[in-house]
Amino acid sequence: ETQEIYDLIKAYPSKPSNRPCIYVACVAAYNNGKLYGQWIDCTIGAEYVKECIRDMLADSPEQSEGDWAIHDYENFGSHNVSEWSNIDNLCDIAELLQEENGELILEIIGHLGSGTSIENAKEFLEENYRGGHKDVGEYAYNLCEECEYDIPKHLQYYINWDQMGADMESNGEIFTISDGRDVHVFCNG
Repeated sequence: ETQEIYDLIKAYPSKPSNRPCIYVACVAAYNNGKLYGQWIDCTIGAEYVKECIRDMLADSPEQSEGDWAIHDYENFGSHNVSEWSNIDNLCDIAELLQEENGELILEIIGHLGSGTSIENAKEFLEENYRGGHKDVGEYAYNLCEECEYDIPKHLQYYINWDQMGADMESNGEIFTISDGRDVHVFCNG
């Protein structure tokens, strides 16, 4: 399947529609006032992406010393792709984003820090994920329900669940990631 995608990219060097991709430009052509490059689907794997870059440079209208740069990118979620991003890392992220919780795992990496590996983020998701909720107030309410606290009904109306959830977040007990639909809640320890 990867070879088929690579062959398609070679035949149709336009931007893939919904997969993580980069636009790689020849720096020599760019420095001589020519925009020459190619959109490359990063889900094909690092070796094929590097081969596409080599082929693009070989076909450049300007003789190149092998210098290229990423001038654009799409469908990398919250990941910031730079001009000189590492191709191996980009392909790992592209593969991750094809997984069911890929975007969420990428957000976890952003929260935990750039030194966090994909595997560590997956482990963190498995161990600390407390589900998707409408908001932190709903999470706080559900947590109290799960713990089976016997709060009399007439007192429940006085509990500010939103504030309780916000306090849990500001105290560092939980952190959240919003995807526009749900607030995903994680325990911090």
